[in-house]
Amino acid sequence: MTSPSQIRLRFAPSPNGYLHLGHAYSALVNDALVRALGGVLLIRMEDIDLERCKPHFETAIMQDLEWLGVRFDSDILRQSDRFDAYGETIAALWAMDLVYPAFWSRAQIKAFVNDKNDWPRDPDGSPFYPGPERTWSRTEKESEIRSGKPFSWRLDIDAAIRRTGLKEADIWGDVVLARKDTPASYHLSVVVDDAFQNITHIVRGQDLAPAASLHSLLQTLLELPTPRLAHHRLILDDEGRKLSKSDGSTALYHLRDEGAGVEDIKRMIGFSDEEAERLATQFT
Repeated sequence: MTSPSQIRLRFAPSPNGYLHLGHAYSALVNDALVRALGGVLLIRMEDIDLERCKPHFETAIMQDLEWLGVRFDSDILRQSDRFDAYGETIAALWAMDLVYPAFWSRAQIKAFVNDKNDWPRDPDGSPFYPGPERTWSRTEKESEIRSGKPFSWRLDIDAAIRRTGLKEADIWGDVVLARKDTPASYHLSVVVDDAFQNITHIVRGQDLAPAASLHSLLQTLLELPTPRLAHHRLILDDEGRKLSKSDGSTALYHLRDEGAGVEDIKRMIGFSDEEAERLATQFT
């Protein structure tokens, strides 16, 4: 059983490709923070996308992490085993009238906002949803669901903010929380799984900092604990862009094949335990 005071962090890669230098940095930072804070580090595979996520990538990820010296205090939790939990969460939000079925396709949304340069977009760059379903009656929504048309579950951000008072989440608009082919979005699944794993502290890339307001909103709506957050710097390529799994030159397996050692990797990403210890002060 988890001690009420036990510090618990997690590393949660997606097995849809090989780990690159950016993942190495994040894993090493989490490992160092666990040692600095005196906690445990858990492993989670964010493999909701069953088409892109493959077992051989998971195997390669675990081999790379072992090579880096990152150790975990749990077995792997796979999101692909958690679909029922996500469905129950959507059902709970639907019962509270905090989500609605949205029937417009991506193509319809794109066509609608194509010539509207001032149309609002969320931090991920997705346009705010322009469809009318939010204003439909419950009876109309249920009727369209029964018709069998494909739809996505979207959060009614205005209703959610009215319930919680967390106005800073309005930068997200009515985000997708689940699709027909994807039982939960990243935002929903990460909130549900952090609570399931009793995560108390999270350190992740600076690119995910804007998500904090949305995750806090969902945690409040679902009466889940809100872990303490810190955000680390990103490892960028020579042109200042975030690293991508499609660029094999930064993949750990490729660098290992070329003869790089763990200390070489740490030098390439500018990692040190002292840097991680400084990051730990964000939690205090």
